[in-house]
Amino acid sequence: MTIAASGAVVAILARPERAAKPVAAAPIARDAETLESRTLVVAGTAQLAPTLIAAGVSATDATAAVGAIGDRLQGSGDIRLTFTLAHRGDAVRLATLDAIRDDGSGVTLTQKGSGFAATPVAAHLRRVVRFVRGELDGESFYSSAVAAGVSDVLIGPFVNAFRYDFDMQREVARGDVFEAGFAQRVTADGEPVGTPELVYASLSTAAKSRALYRFQAPGDRQAEWYDSSGRSSRTAFIRTPVEAARISSGFGMRGHPILGFVKMHKGTDFAAPTGTPIYAAGDAVVTFAGPKGPNGNFVRLHHANGWDTLYLHMNWIMTGVVPGSHVAQGQQIGEVGTTGRSTGPHLHYEVHIDGQPVDPMSIKVDGGRSLTGEPLRKFRVIRDRIDATRVAATA
Repeated sequence: MTIAASGAVVAILARPERAAKPVAAAPIARDAETLESRTLVVAGTAQLAPTLIAAGVSATDATAAVGAIGDRLQGSGDIRLTFTLAHRGDAVRLATLDAIRDDGSGVTLTQKGSGFAATPVAAHLRRVVRFVRGELDGESFYSSAVAAGVSDVLIGPFVNAFRYDFDMQREVARGDVFEAGFAQRVTADGEPVGTPELVYASLSTAAKSRALYRFQAPGDRQAEWYDSSGRSSRTAFIRTPVEAARISSGFGMRGHPILGFVKMHKGTDFAAPTGTPIYAAGDAVVTFAGPKGPNGNFVRLHHANGWDTLYLHMNWIMTGVVPGSHVAQGQQIGEVGTTGRSTGPHLHYEVHIDGQPVDPMSIKVDGGRSLTGEPLRKFRVIRDRIDATRVAATA
């Protein structure tokens, strides 16, 4: 018995140990969806679909997204795309998309059925008016303005604002003071959006000072420049019918540079690069437009007060400027050139009164209109707002 019992104990001890039953791992849900967010910047609407496809969006989703956006992103400039991709296995779905321009405007897309629902996003912009003040450096108004911080897109409008009051070549000098006030749309972060608009301009020389405010009177097709009393700076004639030109020869007797003898010079020569725009000095009817011997390409305008203005040696005459057509003051009628009897690119400009040539730089012209009534009241509101902003800016 004792031996048997011992053998039983040995048998039990020698029995191999049974392995523990493994616990099965939870199966992975193959239908689970994971989300991925991405942000990209594209140069314009034409890049929307290609960019999304390159990011892994199906061509079907990309086409549907662009279709849902439609024309809500009109304009130029970069577009910031913030989108969410939903991954399920090897499939990729476009779940959401925000397409936003620099001004904060744009559109938000969310998936709806087999397509997308679009929600417009309004621009978050505010309008600010800023002022820049500087002195002429003696070289050019352009270099002086740029050095003072004036955007180059405002320089042309600034010069045009004073085209009735100043000869920018002869009446300004080093040390003369200018000031430009411009309205600019900015984002919530203060970043500028779009092109600034000149709303105030002042120029002070040793001889005179002018401060002008931009205002569009009710019923007018475009804005004009007015002094603080509400009188328009616009006169019957523009003193200089070509931009940024240098007077190379004045009115009067002179030795002719080609013919070699003393001859009456019946107008004023404005030297400027070929292609520089030439403008109608006033509202008029075209009585001649085309080549005319030593005059080269030549335009003659007849004005309502009986005066005539003549434009010679033009490189090109604008399409539509033909005999019998009407032109408005400030409308471009051609370009500076050196056609006909000419030694270099310039505009020869004449003014005839009662059939006789007179010095264009000496004629007196009627002043501009004055605002009255409700237009004057509205102008004063704008003027006072600009003046208050100027005071605050310099305080």
